[in-house]
Amino acid sequence: KEGAQINLSLSALGNVINALTEKSGSGRHVPYRDSKLTRLLQDSLGGNSYTVIICNVSPAKINAEETLSSLRFAERAKKIENKAVVNRDPKGERILELLQENKALRAKVARLEAHIDRLEMYYEK
Repeated sequence: KEGAQINLSLSALGNVINALTEKSGSGRHVPYRDSKLTRLLQDSLGGNSYTVIICNVSPAKINAEETLSSLRFAERAKKIENKAVVNRDPKGERILELLQENKALRAKVARLEAHIDRLEMYYEK
């Protein structure tokens, strides 16, 4: 029973990878909800991340069919194209902008104070 569930999850994973590698446009349906495995891997497969897949193969002749199947699966998975974007907090960016502006204003105040000191020295003479 457990083996059947694993095979169903792997089959669903194959369906998701096929859907992601098809060139049918942006309106394609990707069946992430078909299994718990694909639901867990949703962000990794089609989301905003870089993903690495390690394919285990065997040099033994007895495992040739399974190795070939694994390599075909890895080849299909390799064709998935994600456009990862750095997630930025808009509040954090605004804080950074304000800190930079604050630093620039402090430097400007320091320059103006130095200029005032020079003017005071000039007029005291």
